[in-house]
Amino acid sequence: MMLRFAPLSLFAVLAVVPVAMHGQAETTPPADLQTQQQNPPAKPADDLPDSPGASEGLEVPPAPNGPTAVIDTTMGRLTCQFFQKESPETVANFIGLATGTKDFVDAKTDQKMHGVPFYDGTEFHRVIANFMIQGGDRAGNGMGDGGYYLKEERSAGLRFDRDGRLAMANAGPGTGSTQFFITEAPQPELNGKHTIFGQCDPHSVLIVQSIARVEKNAQDKPITPVVIKHVTIVPEGQPLPPDPMPTTPAAAPAQ
Repeated sequence: MMLRFAPLSLFAVLAVVPVAMHGQAETTPPADLQTQQQNPPAKPADDLPDSPGASEGLEVPPAPNGPTAVIDTTMGRLTCQFFQKESPETVANFIGLATGTKDFVDAKTDQKMHGVPFYDGTEFHRVIANFMIQGGDRAGNGMGDGGYYLKEERSAGLRFDRDGRLAMANAGPGTGSTQFFITEAPQPELNGKHTIFGQCDPHSVLIVQSIARVEKNAQDKPITPVVIKHVTIVPEGQPLPPDPMPTTPAAAPAQ
């Protein structure tokens, strides 16, 4: 992202959160615990779903709605329908970038770009098996963005409780821009930290699993680039474009 953050937008969650949890001292139950259990205190009115102790799973998860993003890559097609009602600004940002109707600053040249589809030709620069694949950086190193930032959008019921979630990467609150990721499996530790703005279908999850297991370097970047050839935005209710034949053979998963 233009913030030029070190490529730890998602690793920070994995690396920092567990350490903080392990570093917390265990508390000794108070002597009047039994009394507290019999007469539990009233739950604060602002006890949000992501707050400690809040009940989860009570909200009805929203169904995907709005257009669908068809992301054709050198390893296959990813098909993800947006949550347009729940994350309207994030969806509008992705559509504008994909179609070239949103201006941005190129992270490689620092030049303002107009009428250029942002994602075409970019790579999935970070892939982690059993976690996610991340793309949307024209710099290709996890440090680029579009020269602007987005606020997070939250919606009750939208959680990282299933595979195939399409979400925005960030380097902290209010730093989302162009980078996105798609999960391979449920990632509850990400709840409340990233905007979920789409859901990918089961076939796409299989492609994600293949991409996440290619041979990569120490920075989790594929040795053979996995490139986004083109992103097509399909209006809701309209047929998807024909699936093109891959021009580059899929890389074999690393042993």
